Amino acid sequence: MEQSEQNVKKQRPVHLDLQTIRFPATAIASILHRVSGVIMLFAVGILIWLLNESLASPESFAGVQSLFDNFVVKFIIWGILTALGYHLIVGIRHLVMDAGYWEELSSGVASAKVAIALAVVFSIIAGIWVW
Repeated sequence: MEQSEQNVKKQRPVHLDLQTIRFPATAIASILHRVSGVIMLFAVGILIWLLNESLASPESFAGVQSLFDNFVVKFIIWGILTALGYHLIVGIRHLVMDAGYWEELSSGVASAKVAIALAVVFSIIAGIWVW
């Protein structure tokens, strides 16, 4: 092994304490964007099932409608709407960045914070609407 390879191996941390690592707002926004996309992938199955059940007959429509009186179902629908709203808002942010705007670190951090704040507001509005 060469000397430079040995120096690189000595400089690598042996143990990373993941609880001390602080991600910037841009990283948090990007990671949550991916998580919301995965949530929506599973949510599509739930929503298609609910649509299929509601269109089967008038009785099944009434059954699906009565499901929405349950707190757990309302919570799941609120979660789906929150994931959809967050994914949409941060997706628009990513599209704007792909167009060449907000690429600097300061504007990227500011746009990430604004997107997260807008998603929180959307989540509150969706919660009020569902309940």
